[in-house]
Amino acid sequence: MNKVFAQAALDIKQPDSIKITDVGKLISALVGTVLIIAALLAFLYLILGGIKWITSGGDKAGMEEARNKITHAIVGLIIVGAAWAIMTLVQNFLGVQIIGGSINFPKPY
Repeated sequence: MNKVFAQAALDIKQPDSIKITDVGKLISALVGTVLIIAALLAFLYLILGGIKWITSGGDKAGMEEARNKITHAIVGLIIVGAAWAIMTLVQNFLGVQIIGGSINFPKPY
């Protein structure tokens, strides 16, 4: 019967052009970026709903569609805000950094 060792020597080299030294900072920067993008998209959706409302010309179906679009955008902004608030609370209580990490991207030669 052969023995199997779980600690085999596996050495994976990091590419020279990518300098990720802390995975936590990478995840933190990604979470912050996703929250910013989600908020911008919800705000854009709110603006499109307002434009739809203005251009509906009193049409009941158009106004209802615009109202639904505005309502969905506001709910989306509330969800993004709540997610940010929850992550900030977790940061403060646990002492970990979830939002606000920064990454230094490699510069092209």
